[in-house]
Amino acid sequence: MIRTARHTALAAAALASSAHAAIPLDACSGPAATTLAAAPHTLEARAIWLDRARAKWPGSPTEGRFRLYHSPNAAIQAIVGRKIKGAAGALDLSISSAAIPQATAERFKYVGTGPVLKVADKDLARLPALHREQLVLAREAPDGTLLAATRLQAAGALDDLYAAAEQTPDLGATPARQGTGFKLWAPTARQAAVCVFDSGSSRAGAVHQLTMDPATGTWSAQVPADLSGRYYTYALDVVTEKAGLVRNLVTDPYSVSLTTDSQRSYIADLDAASLKPAGWDKERAPQTVKSPTDMAVYELHVRDFSRDDETVPPAKRGKYAAFGETNSNGMRHLKALAQAGMTDIHLLPVYDIASVPEKGCALPRPAGAPDSEAQQALVRKTAHLDCYNWGYDPWHYNAPEGSYASDPQDGARRIVEFREMVMNLHRAGLRVGLDVVYNHTFVAGQDAKSVLDRIVPGYYHRLDASGGIERSTCCDNTATEHRMMAKLMIDSAVLWAKQYKIDSFRFDLMGHQPRAAMERLQAAVDKATGRSVQLLGEGWNFGEVANGARFVQASQLSLNGSGIGSFSDRARDAVRGGGAGDSGAALVGRQGWINGLVFDANAQAGARPAAELLRAADMVRIGLAGTLRSYPLPTFDGATRKLEDIDYSGQPAGFASEPSEAVNYVENHDNQTLWDNNALKLPLETASADRARVQVLALATTVFSQGIAYFHAGSDILRSKSLDRNSFNSGDWFNRLDWTYRSNFFGTGLPPADDNAKDWPLFKPLLANANLQAQPLDIAFARDAFRDLLAIRSGTTLLRMRTADDINQRLRFFNTGPRQEPTVVAATIDGKGYAGARFTGLTYLINVDKVAHVVSDAGLRGKQLRLHPVHTAAGAGDKRAATAGYDSASGTFSIPPRTAVVFVEE
Repeated sequence: MIRTARHTALAAAALASSAHAAIPLDACSGPAATTLAAAPHTLEARAIWLDRARAKWPGSPTEGRFRLYHSPNAAIQAIVGRKIKGAAGALDLSISSAAIPQATAERFKYVGTGPVLKVADKDLARLPALHREQLVLAREAPDGTLLAATRLQAAGALDDLYAAAEQTPDLGATPARQGTGFKLWAPTARQAAVCVFDSGSSRAGAVHQLTMDPATGTWSAQVPADLSGRYYTYALDVVTEKAGLVRNLVTDPYSVSLTTDSQRSYIADLDAASLKPAGWDKERAPQTVKSPTDMAVYELHVRDFSRDDETVPPAKRGKYAAFGETNSNGMRHLKALAQAGMTDIHLLPVYDIASVPEKGCALPRPAGAPDSEAQQALVRKTAHLDCYNWGYDPWHYNAPEGSYASDPQDGARRIVEFREMVMNLHRAGLRVGLDVVYNHTFVAGQDAKSVLDRIVPGYYHRLDASGGIERSTCCDNTATEHRMMAKLMIDSAVLWAKQYKIDSFRFDLMGHQPRAAMERLQAAVDKATGRSVQLLGEGWNFGEVANGARFVQASQLSLNGSGIGSFSDRARDAVRGGGAGDSGAALVGRQGWINGLVFDANAQAGARPAAELLRAADMVRIGLAGTLRSYPLPTFDGATRKLEDIDYSGQPAGFASEPSEAVNYVENHDNQTLWDNNALKLPLETASADRARVQVLALATTVFSQGIAYFHAGSDILRSKSLDRNSFNSGDWFNRLDWTYRSNFFGTGLPPADDNAKDWPLFKPLLANANLQAQPLDIAFARDAFRDLLAIRSGTTLLRMRTADDINQRLRFFNTGPRQEPTVVAATIDGKGYAGARFTGLTYLINVDKVAHVVSDAGLRGKQLRLHPVHTAAGAGDKRAATAGYDSASGTFSIPPRTAVVFVEE
């Protein structure tokens, strides 16, 4: 940030008495950051505060004297071989051999070996004030010569000193008739003020100094006026890692709304009548989910939904308001899904995101041949300026995104229109869930779009051994093991659940959160709303927290018994073939259960051992059984094993204790769509009609699986992203949906180079192959066949059983073991006496082969089974299913090629 002479003068004046001088009104119009005193040089932060009194310095020798130097203006010069300069003072520290409290030792178990240093009891009272200064830990020779120096990671001390802050109920701005309160947790700030603006673009009309509460580290002010509808930012002086002592102008991490491009926070009482659509207080979600396993979720992006829908008025396309167009093609599609049995819409991130300009975003108009580079080149040229991003780049967690509002400048509009969207989805018969990304922020440090790190530098993010921010999630990882980051996550979820009537949350990279924090969040949202709010998430186990390195994670293998759902990759990978990281020949050669593994090899698959298909069929059964640890499965080798005893890439295949903990899916926003995956793996000669059938079979595995069912928007209409494996920033062009069912957009150009260029030689001939484009009749078939499957699921609790005991006792697979037909998965479910079963029994079969098969089950001999009424209805989507047969005398089923079918017993 360039500093003018005037700002330099202000900085000098402020520095002269920074601990006492009020922040002036003029500062509110200054740059995002003004350097008050530059740091002479920077140091790594290799020491870690364990609590308020103790710090550990991994790898440090014990020889020498340890001192903690401090400087209010970040003036310390620490050069090895010389004496420390620029410090205002120092504390002597001693090496401690006393046992560290168990909870503290567990929290910092990942920290390497080294001396534990203790602050003298007489100096402990000074530490809160010293944490507002630059701190440098030094190891010195007897003559004071510096042997080594480091900064300290402060979270352990701040969490200990300010534990009471966790109970602060009203962080942020709280306007009321009698006055407006402001509260900001910033225990390391030297001073702070709030700047108030009449509008999102006016100069500051007032600045109010904040006072710090020494018990909580919270700065606050009470202004004797209702400031609702106005805007604010905070101005605070903090010591930062690299810049020294700075004055930051920053928005509120607890912002409930903002002005255009998030430049100022908006003051609002979310309970105010002016922010509620008519009927909001009485609004209730459809009562379609009595148990988590009732959930059938459609994952949808707000902009994707209506951007290309010509039945939506142009001004509403890509906006919250589009959901109010009840007769649009898109809303008719959602209502039809709801009528069939879809219960929930999960919206990709709709909190305030950092990567989309809220005003004047670019709208590129790509064109070119099916295998051209031109489309992606234009998209990439404007990728950081266009109107599109998935939104996994959090800026403000508690505020609705402004680019989806009709007027991003007006902080009220996004609140009202978001609530209207929720109401309109409810009226369509759908509950509403949110995709949330508390595991990282878009940026950190002194970047203008950094919020948390510019308020409490070094606290909110997870740091490595040298004090750098961990980035295993792609961006700057947050540290929800720290009290106030966990509080922010929990408070945020409570706000969305209570103020926007959100029914469930999908947590991005949930395995990077502590299980304990997620369980506290679960309790908090349920208490705040008086209802059960389902939590789902990606329980992947990787990065610096992998295998419980820092805490017990909210990951697949660590969540059992919590009731929190985790996405299952077991059946997903078996169904699709290969893995998410595949490229090159593996993208084609690693076929899956539905697209030809062994039984219909493509040109690059080569000869595969029959055992691979048998294993894949068993893995599909594992998903169908809810990935339950306790479920006994007869496996292809003739044994019967509990799912937790079956290997999945070195892990137990069964990870869930109850079906509510398993989220079943075969496609979501990540990786190639199902259509694109099958374009790569099915033999090239496979006709479009058969490709549509293969897609429906994949979706059937999710429909029939015990647990929560999860679907990506457009998977039911053969959605393609032209082979793009990661369309998060691929613009409108590669993320289209066609609610007229004419096109699935395969072959609309080579996908963006960033994530796909290495595979372009493989993609080009496929994209140019017109036979791989979905035909309208095939799109309509998939749409209708999928709705029939949904109707079958929603019509009986036997496909959504409540408990592991229910599944263990009632679900039985046949056609298993070494003599099975591995292209057919078959199961029967006992419905006698089961609430909501509707049938005495239900049997489903999925035949993925190109030819019909006959399978038998002695246990079903003599049963009076018939095709499910959905299959025999006049308007049935899959006419082939109605040709399936059952012979009662022999218990034999004849299943047509590439067909999923259900038989029932009254």
